[in-house]
Amino acid sequence: MVIRHRDTLTCRTNVGTMKIDPHDTRVAVQAIADWIADPDNQEKPARKQLADATRLTARTLAQDAPGHSVEVRVPPFVAVQCIEGPRHTRGTPPNVVETDALTWLRLATGKTTFEEELANGRIEASGTRAGEISAWLPIISL
Repeated sequence: MVIRHRDTLTCRTNVGTMKIDPHDTRVAVQAIADWIADPDNQEKPARKQLADATRLTARTLAQDAPGHSVEVRVPPFVAVQCIEGPRHTRGTPPNVVETDALTWLRLATGKTTFEEELANGRIEASGTRAGEISAWLPIISL
């Protein structure tokens, strides 16, 4: 369930309530935007910066596309469930998308597409509905 209060979004999860502030998400992404855009020629950000941007963008996806039919995993930072549909309660979910933090952030900012990264092997996707997350990307355009 998502509740909007001014510019802050509250997202209820199985571990409580978390507030997603779009401004905080944008600030976290902007802090490492140069690396996201050109990782080969920019210094890798500090782990905390990378974790913050990854977690906030993934949780924004979960808020924008509420549901439990697809699980998005960006180890070691975050895993979220999204997209309306059948809910799984135990074990491995039927629809999973897993990728590294850089690929996720490039997807979340519109620097690449789900289809391109899937073809390049930087995304592991299983299940018939895994690709539906592409309809919810980008989360923040750079």
